[in-house]
Amino acid sequence: MNFKIVSYILGWVLRIEAVCMLVPCVIALALGENTWTAFLIAITVAAVPGLFLGRKKLRTGNFFIREGYAATGLSWLVISLVGALPFFLSRRIPSFVDAFFEIISGFTTTGSSILSDVEALGKGLLFWRSFSHWIGGMGVLVLLLAILPMNSGYHMQFMKAESPGPAVSKLVPRTSDTAKVLYSIYIALTLIMIIAYMISGMPLYDAVCIGFGTAGTGGFAVRNSGMADYGTVSQILITVFMILFGVNFNVYYLILRKKTGSALKSEELRAYIIYIAVVIAIIAGLVFFRNYRAEGFGYSLHHSAFTVASVISTTGFSTVDFDAWPELAKLLLLVTMVLGACAGSTGGGMKVSRVLLLLKQAARELKILIHPQSVSIVHFDHKPVEHSVIRSVNDFLIFYVLICIGSLLLISIDGFDLTTNLSAVLATLNNIGPGLGKVGPMLNYSGYSDFSKLVLSFNMLAGRLELLPMLMLFYRRTWTKYH
Repeated sequence: MNFKIVSYILGWVLRIEAVCMLVPCVIALALGENTWTAFLIAITVAAVPGLFLGRKKLRTGNFFIREGYAATGLSWLVISLVGALPFFLSRRIPSFVDAFFEIISGFTTTGSSILSDVEALGKGLLFWRSFSHWIGGMGVLVLLLAILPMNSGYHMQFMKAESPGPAVSKLVPRTSDTAKVLYSIYIALTLIMIIAYMISGMPLYDAVCIGFGTAGTGGFAVRNSGMADYGTVSQILITVFMILFGVNFNVYYLILRKKTGSALKSEELRAYIIYIAVVIAIIAGLVFFRNYRAEGFGYSLHHSAFTVASVISTTGFSTVDFDAWPELAKLLLLVTMVLGACAGSTGGGMKVSRVLLLLKQAARELKILIHPQSVSIVHFDHKPVEHSVIRSVNDFLIFYVLICIGSLLLISIDGFDLTTNLSAVLATLNNIGPGLGKVGPMLNYSGYSDFSKLVLSFNMLAGRLELLPMLMLFYRRTWTKYH
């Protein structure tokens, strides 16, 4: 393990976090909220070690995938520990475990919360809470790659460790330029969305905070009513942008390069859109006949579309209590939680491309059983898929199932029912936010013990980082020296 390079990266990550916390600190100070002092202390806690650890120029040395995974996992853990300080020091969240859970939920774009009265936080803390979604949406290390000159080998290890999906591809030859392209698209879409929200009637502050949550596919609201207070046009816009941010950003890059035809040929994009349309239609029909017949089919379609878009993009916003919907509708939402958004998006879940590859691999195995002498290769987007990608998909599924089972067993000691516990595990591991039962869209996670909150916090980090970076932190050989 090359500890010097890992500590150097941690130093720069802390510097970025300190700069980011200046914005909510200024907001709190300008509005006369006393939370600005808590932000100032947190900024100092981030800046001092950040300046110390990142003071020496990065030199060439051993830097392989384990350094990339370790630096990624530690970076997200450290920014969460420091990012929790404003909530804890201001006493708006008196328990550090609760504050830690809340900010991890923010950075990982999960949206799970322990708060029953979010408006009591004040606008400075609410802004930080939503801003953490935007920071974590594209990835703090992707931002670091865009601004910090490093060896190209270092760049690729970070991209592999932090980017969502079964395989990582570069949009342009240099990885640092890929990071810049991704952030340029991310910023442009965010600005367009915020302006659209304001035109629809949202106040500026709400538009910015909800925009951050939508872009990062997070889910934190700035009102106790969630999204229910906003008008129909605003809710429709949120639905559209949640779906758009669940799309692979490679698609937008191809469209910008005037290769729209190639972008629309994506198997993952077609499966994503078709799945959304089918599930919306089914759920709209179910809730119309069982819940909203008096309100009309348009009402059912509107809220079904919003909820499905929120769940598949792993945003977690809600306009209605979908826990009161028919069992089949809730089961479809649980399946959608696991499926998640597209690879290369800001969404979570297993990713559509990964599920498609698993299905293609299963079909291939059945074909080989019938024709043992045949040569069968898995193709995706009309290209053969490398064996290493198939192996990584299979490995992901194994670790995913093991973490689900282990987490479910661990949090079951709190005595909640199976529906609550299972949906809590799936909602945190897939970075959704609200689950069902006692963690439904109208409730929160405050009823869990500190131990269970830490387990679910691990799930959020593991889910956002595609499992391996967090698991590698617990693997003894990760920390051994090179021989």
